[in-house]
Amino acid sequence: MTRPRLLDLFCGAGGCAKGFQRAGFYVVGVDIEPQPNYCGDEFHQADWREFLAAHWHEFDCFHASPVCKGYSHANNIHGRTDHPMEIADVREALEATGRLYVIENVEGAKAHMRNPVTICGLSLGLNVRRHRLFECNFPVMVPPCGDHSGDWLLVFGHTVLERGHVVAKAKGGGNVIRRKHTTTERGRDAMGIDWMNRDELSQAIPPAYTEHIGRQLLAALEAAA
Repeated sequence: MTRPRLLDLFCGAGGCAKGFQRAGFYVVGVDIEPQPNYCGDEFHQADWREFLAAHWHEFDCFHASPVCKGYSHANNIHGRTDHPMEIADVREALEATGRLYVIENVEGAKAHMRNPVTICGLSLGLNVRRHRLFECNFPVMVPPCGDHSGDWLLVFGHTVLERGHVVAKAKGGGNVIRRKHTTTERGRDAMGIDWMNRDELSQAIPPAYTEHIGRQLLAALEAAA
């Protein structure tokens, strides 16, 4: 049986690609930077606009993870305004194809996305608290996030951290939380990713997220056919 072809834009090292593969897709990745550890079926180093314009008709559906730094609270605490913010441009380009798509980004991008759903690793049985938003132009259901209990990990900013514990009260209110650095291997286990280095892991989406969405995307494609 021929697998539907999915174009994976801003693919990184392929956390999303692996999930879509598990859901049943042939995945072609595109990134402006070289990705020697990319795990999809094909990789092309190219500008996303140029590749999409030239090859969109070769694909059944699309996934895109535009650079998140312009939307991330963690990256904007100093008021930086020089990070690209391309969600609207990506959406416009994908809508022009008339095909099904998924756009993924961080929680800080919510105001820039259309009716996104939130997925957390804890709700999918992973040991990582990692909220990500997914905008889809087809119906998607996701499990609730839950209460974040347990000794989960955080993976971000090129680090892997054990769950923080409150150690004091801050002067301005709120809590002082102490987190402990842990190993890349523990981060890989928590994310369900065994092929990435630490920097790649910190930017990745656990494959379980896109496997969950990918199965619903596959059903939507089959229903449309």
